[in-house]
Amino acid sequence: MDDASETLSATASVEASIELVFAVLADPASHAAIDGTGWVRESVDAEPLTRSGQVFRMGMYHPNHPDGGYEIANQVRELDPPRTISWAPGTEDAAGRLDFGGWIWRYELTPTADGGAEVRLTYDWSEATAQAREVIEFPPFGVQHLESSLRHLAALAEG
Repeated sequence: MDDASETLSATASVEASIELVFAVLADPASHAAIDGTGWVRESVDAEPLTRSGQVFRMGMYHPNHPDGGYEIANQVRELDPPRTISWAPGTEDAAGRLDFGGWIWRYELTPTADGGAEVRLTYDWSEATAQAREVIEFPPFGVQHLESSLRHLAALAEG
């Protein structure tokens, strides 16, 4: 963890092409299987991630959430196939207005000499709002959750 930048990062090698790894990340249906926290339950939207600004929703569960089960609306912030993909989790009200708490998930993919991919996963809460910081202790998990996510991603891409 880098206290100055308020980020957690982990890196892993995957024995699959960056194109294949990126395709897994761009498929919201795979996110529950990738998740290292166990909070992501299911994809609500089946459309692959193809553009910056795109919103995709996920069914979630967390025992400390007031409702237990809840839905988040993620907005794609960066999409540079097959190198970079990131999204900001938020909420969506009944009128379709989005509200983001100020944290981002970001994957950076680099090809390796043997045809595989090096994947760096970063969780960045540096822009977390004061309201979010009142109810969430950042980071809400340790780096082991990012490492677990990368292991899950590798298993999917290599399988």
